[in-house]
Order: sequence, then C-alpha cells, then structure tokens
Amino acid sequence: MRLDFKHGIHVLTLTNTRDGNENTLTTNVMNDYLAALDAVESFSGNTALLITCEHEKTFSTGINLEWLNSQDDKSKKQFGDAFNTVLCRIALLNAPTVACINGNAYAGGAIIAAATDYRVMRNDRGRFCLPEVNIKIPFNSVTRDTVNLLPNQKVVKDMVLTGVAYTGIECLEHDLVKSIHPANELQQAALELAMQLAEKDRYTYCHIRNGFRANMADHASAMGLTYVGKDPVDVLSI
Repeated sequence: MRLDFKHGIHVLTLTNTRDGNENTLTTNVMNDYLAALDAVESFSGNTALLITCEHEKTFSTGINLEWLNSQDDKSKKQFGDAFNTVLCRIALLNAPTVACINGNAYAGGAIIAAATDYRVMRNDRGRFCLPEVNIKIPFNSVTRDTVNLLPNQKVVKDMVLTGVAYTGIECLEHDLVKSIHPANELQQAALELAMQLAEKDRYTYCHIRNGFRANMADHASAMGLTYVGKDPVDVLSI
C-alpha cells in the first residue's frame, strides 16, 4: 500500500493486486495499515484519511485464507490481534475517515470499510459482502461491533446471517454507502467528501464520533490504545 498527501488529505492506496492477489490481509499488511495510521495520527492540523485502491475491480477480499491456514497458532493469534487493532484504530482515528470502494469488498475487506465514517462505491461494478457464515469464520467481539457501525441494522442482520452480496446500487438503497458514482468519477467524489469532512474541527469531530462508538472505545481501552475522548478534558459540551 502507498500513503500520499493530496489537497490536505492522507490517501491510503491499496496496491497488492499482483499475481491474482486481491488486497488480501496478512500480518504484514496489518503492519502496513498500522504504520499508515501512525502517520495520520501524528499529523498536525486538519486532515482526513481516504482508503482507496488502484485496482478497478477489487477493493479487498479479506483475509488471505491460504496464508492463514499455513500459520501456526501463535502466528494466527498475532494476525487476529493485529486485525482487531487496525479496526479499532480506524474506527477511532483522530481524523475523519472515508472508504472508496471501487470494486469487491468482501469479508475482512468489507469490515475495514465498515470501520470508516463514510463509504462511497462504484455504481456499476463490485459487491459488498460479509460471507463469514459461508466460510465458517465466526465474528469476534471486535469484528462484530465494527460491522454494527454500519447504519442499517436490519440489513446488517441479513448480511451476516445469509452472506448476501450487495451491489453499489443496493448498498445505497440500504444506506450502507453515502453515494455511488461511475468509475471515472468515484475517486474525485471520495476525495471531495474527505476534503469536506477535513474542514471540521478535528478534535471536535472525533470527540463526537467516538462518543457514539462506545463499544469500539471499550475494545480500544482494553488494548491500551488512546483515542480522542478517552481522557476527560475541560471543554464545553451539551
């Protein structure tokens, strides 16, 4: 993956699509995410994080199961812990977050998108899917609470219990994404949304958002992570 800075926005581009790889997730990929999140967190001034992909058909298809099944128990746990940490840090990042879903977002890839504040998607290609029930991987407390950040709980129930895959048009109808766009307009629309969010006072935005994500905050606290709103400060609130 590659982290760029464009128009005041940190743009994280997923690039691991060579040799049939579909931006699948491994421990090394999680470490790359964590390094990118470190860079955004340490940036002073208003900004936002935009997660996108250079591939026209795939955002991320989730965990690399072939790789995971080849790991020993210790390595599997290390991956699981790293994945949970990435989800909490995206959900509670000290800046607004947007996912630009340019193609298929499945399983862990869809969960990462669910951790962001807003999602935009192509209107003509790609599916958004949580197929864990079909691949026999139950949700843990962190992944479950991340998925529950999606705004339509009835649709979330259907997604997790049936593994249904939704198109961009269906995602918009179900309020899973903020907007859908043709492929040639998607990246610009996502960037403009991120720029709009970055105009908000960074601390206030994150304090409000994190206050509505109490379950994720509890997970982050249990991991020893810090986040906006964790420690009481003397600010006006209503």
